Formats: sequence, C-alpha cells, structure tokens
Amino acid sequence: MSVTIQAADFDCGQEIVAITKGRDDIGAIASFIGLVRADPLAGEKINAMTLEHYPGMTEKALAEIVAQAKSRWDLQAVRVIHRIGRLVTGEQIVLVVVAASHRGSAFAACEFIMDFLKTKAPFWKKEETTHHGQWVEARDADESAADRWTK
Repeated sequence: MSVTIQAADFDCGQEIVAITKGRDDIGAIASFIGLVRADPLAGEKINAMTLEHYPGMTEKALAEIVAQAKSRWDLQAVRVIHRIGRLVTGEQIVLVVVAASHRGSAFAACEFIMDFLKTKAPFWKKEETTHHGQWVEARDADESAADRWTK
C-alpha cells in the first residue's frame, strides 16, 4: 500500500506494472485517474487549478483512507498518487489503483478511496479563470457519495 503527494506528473501504466510485477494473486485491477477539467465557474471556463496540502497531515489522512479500504475488502495492493501545485486543464491530478483477487473488491475499494479522498483529505483547491481565482468549497454531491459508505 503506497501513498504519494507530488508535484510531478505520473505514468499510470508504470504504476500498474509496479504494483503487479511478480504477483500471481491479483485477479483484478481497478483504477481512477482524475483530470483538471474546464467546468464553467460562474459562466467562465477554468484554465488551471492550484492544489495545496498540509504536509504530513495529508499523507496520514490518505494512509488512513487506504487502511479503511483494506479493512473492508481483501486487497493485494493499493497505489494513490495526488499531485499538488498549479495544474492546467487536461493535466492529471490523482491516481488510485487497487489490486484485488476479484473485480468486485477492486471496483468498490477504488470508489471508496476516491469518495473519501474528495471529502476527508486535507487538500485546498483554487480554480483559475481568465478573470479571477476562487477557492473551491466541498461539494454536497461529494459528501453524499462518501456518506453512503457509512450506512
């Protein structure tokens, strides 16, 4: 199980190869890649996003989320990478890769990790448009997605 916060981009294929190399107990890989999108903000397209975090606290929060997933499902490996700094539209923000014996566990754990990463990990996002920047509040839809795992 591995969690990394970094400014540099990542190669999804290399990350999958790294967690599966030499393993014969993995029957399924589920992954999620989040990208910066140009959603309109008050009628304006987003040009870039700046992500900040609290070093030490963020890694700990992500490790706890991964540990919770591991306690719920039989997982062989998990890799989480979250980027920080200024990212323009189309760039990769986050990668979650989950390896399990069966697809159901891999899919569920991957979704669980992303839902909690969006709501519980201490990241701050500032969206930039042509005319201004705005810090982004947590969205109700993200909270609802995470809440379904606690019921």
